[in-house]
Amino acid sequence: MTEKLITNFYEPARELHQKFDHVIGEFGEGLWNYCRYLTGSPWDGEDLYQETMLKVLGGLYQRWHPTNLKSYLYRIATNTWIDYCRREKRNVGSLLEEHELSEEFTDHLDAEEALEELFHLFTPRQTAVFLLREVFQFQADEVASMVKTTPGAVYATIRRMRTKLKNRSAVSRPEKKTEPNKNEVIQAYLKALNDGNIEGILALLSEHVHYEASLGFIEVTKDEIKNGSMQHGLPGHKAKEYILWGKAVIVVLADSEKGPVVHDIQYQEVENNQIVYHRSYFFRKEFIIAASKELGLNPQLIKEPFINWES
Repeated sequence: MTEKLITNFYEPARELHQKFDHVIGEFGEGLWNYCRYLTGSPWDGEDLYQETMLKVLGGLYQRWHPTNLKSYLYRIATNTWIDYCRREKRNVGSLLEEHELSEEFTDHLDAEEALEELFHLFTPRQTAVFLLREVFQFQADEVASMVKTTPGAVYATIRRMRTKLKNRSAVSRPEKKTEPNKNEVIQAYLKALNDGNIEGILALLSEHVHYEASLGFIEVTKDEIKNGSMQHGLPGHKAKEYILWGKAVIVVLADSEKGPVVHDIQYQEVENNQIVYHRSYFFRKEFIIAASKELGLNPQLIKEPFINWES
């Protein structure tokens, strides 16, 4: 009985998700970039973005007042990251006021040059304040509300951060050099994928594999995959290994009039010679577009019949 009741929620939930995606569409790229620079990593930023979307979608019922959706999205992302840092015992930092008049800044520090360094130079709360105020142009009182401080502390924090950024020497970090995944199971998966061999792919999966297309669907057994996402076969595209932001991934490429375009990006985890975790970014517009740019490729913007990112 309980299972039947839960099943009755599926379609309304999917319809609500589609409406939600339409409403927030104009904020997606900015929010993704905010999450990326707040966490200091495109991969961690993507995880934060997804968690933010799920929290906002699941928590709007608690809002009883008119809501500025953009501000609400950034608030949830900010507090989700700060809470995570607290759990990891990171120093999230305090934001102190100064006995100076609050003022708007008129000099033009090139924020773009500083973005990559924020995570390594400042605490999570300081980084959030800088990004929200200087890059995404929220008012000081909005920023204060998001990070739970005062407008005076926002101004003082920005002032101190600008001074440090102007006087900084370049932060030297070792370049990440990840080799392509030489695991035999992954290589067998890649071959089966390129051959269109579904049975070959299924043979590599654990019976209880977690198969996730982020913000799209989740399947948690081999039977669910066989009767769900793979029931109609494979799309017939070709896949290659790439290093993306220091991580070995498989990029699925579709043909187009302009050459190969990025259809999907995925990676797998292997234990006991079986794939136990598969993650796909097929449904993740902001991630696919940013990753395609990083790889020097074009993204596939229309994926019939599911997705039209051109409209």
